[in-house]
Amino acid sequence: MPLSEEEQRILHEIERNFYEQDPAFADKVRNETIYRHAWRNLKWAALGFVVGLILLVATFSRSLALGIVGFAVMLGSALLFERNLRHVGRAGWHDVSRSVKDRGLLDSLGQTGERLRERFKRED
Repeated sequence: MPLSEEEQRILHEIERNFYEQDPAFADKVRNETIYRHAWRNLKWAALGFVVGLILLVATFSRSLALGIVGFAVMLGSALLFERNLRHVGRAGWHDVSRSVKDRGLLDSLGQTGERLRERFKRED
């Protein structure tokens, strides 16, 4: 059922007030996609898997308990990765691939590398 003229007018007024009162949040909502949160979790899950693998390999011969912790981290990360990959689905994959084609790989990954460089930059 379509909105009446009065309902559309009220909705446009609410939207205009929203943009006027908090333009930074409105811009963030406008640029955020449904899949961005899932992709962020995929990155963290992959990093967690690598950390768990390093922990497993580095400590398993010395301590069985730490090796098991490393395996648990790997398992948890793999499950988190699979769950978020299901959330992304085919539509999210097409959305990301289109974004990478439009903006390029480095721009689509965000400012993560630049933020890390700034964080660890030494001031001489």
